[in-house]
Amino acid sequence: MEMPQTKFTWKTVVFPAIGIAAFLVYIYLFQVDIVAIINTLKTISPLPYAVAVMFSLLEILFFSISWRELALFLRIKLSIARSYLFVWYGIFVDTLIPAESVSGELTRVYLISKEQGKSKCGPALASLVTHRFLGMGVNIAILLIGIILLFTGNQTSISSIVFNSILLIAVGISATLIALIVLAFKEQWTTKLLNWTIKTAKFISRGRWNLNNLSENVHQIIQSFHESMKEFKNKPKPLFTSLFYLIITWIFSLSTQYLVFTALGITVSWSMITITAAIVLAVKAIPIGIPFEVGIPEATMTTLYIAFNVDPAIAATATILSRLLTLWLRFFIGFSAQQWLTLKPIINSHSNKSAIN
Repeated sequence: MEMPQTKFTWKTVVFPAIGIAAFLVYIYLFQVDIVAIINTLKTISPLPYAVAVMFSLLEILFFSISWRELALFLRIKLSIARSYLFVWYGIFVDTLIPAESVSGELTRVYLISKEQGKSKCGPALASLVTHRFLGMGVNIAILLIGIILLFTGNQTSISSIVFNSILLIAVGISATLIALIVLAFKEQWTTKLLNWTIKTAKFISRGRWNLNNLSENVHQIIQSFHESMKEFKNKPKPLFTSLFYLIITWIFSLSTQYLVFTALGITVSWSMITITAAIVLAVKAIPIGIPFEVGIPEATMTTLYIAFNVDPAIAATATILSRLLTLWLRFFIGFSAQQWLTLKPIINSHSNKSAIN
């Protein structure tokens, strides 16, 4: 398995710039006063926002622990610190190569197989796929909790944008989850799909690509993957442990968004926070292939906040502050993790050579 490419190209700079420009145009079309946004930013309370920063980091920590529980069950040796670094590395790659977190997850599979051998590739893939299933299930639950809070709260009317988005996202995630679970436990179906994909690739390449070795390796990985999935099916206890930590992850995630509004001196409903977070996560999962995914999540968040009767200037400001934590801060920490994991073996190698000499 080859490492996903993370080189900085012209797209790395141009697409985020276009996304930011698109968000500014969006704000202009909604007639949001830019000066009002700047003035609102000046009123931010440092303490709640500092806590939001801490919660954002804890969110990733418990996400890493949740995945680690599944990996350990499949006999993948992984410390908490190592899993934390691997997840940050994956976030960095996924920011540059957005494809519904697949690029970040493939990075983690690569890192594990590189350290522990190719035999761990299938189990690593199984741990990540299972973790994705649990995450999708929690995402649906968060949407349902948001709906319950919405109807039991003081909200007298629901915007059609919000209601239609909830239905569309819930149905879409549920259908995708069911389809993926069936595919994950049907080895024959997966093999047929794989064979069809390889035949299609051979036809498109017209023999220019030698896919025989790749086909054999992938079939071995798929077989190992399905054996690992059967282990989860026979002994589901690790799933509940992983789910527990995943719920804690969501608690920190939702609290981070809530604290952003608290830092602005605004009290908002938890129904708005839960529904917006779940919908934005689903929107970010769309593999649009734009580095940094700038523009679309911001527009979605601002639209939903406004639909919940939040002042447009406050909505735009809260979106900017949230994305500073969930995009830019994570990108730079992920970049640091990538540099550490890449350079540490080189440093150790030089140290060992120096010690021998």
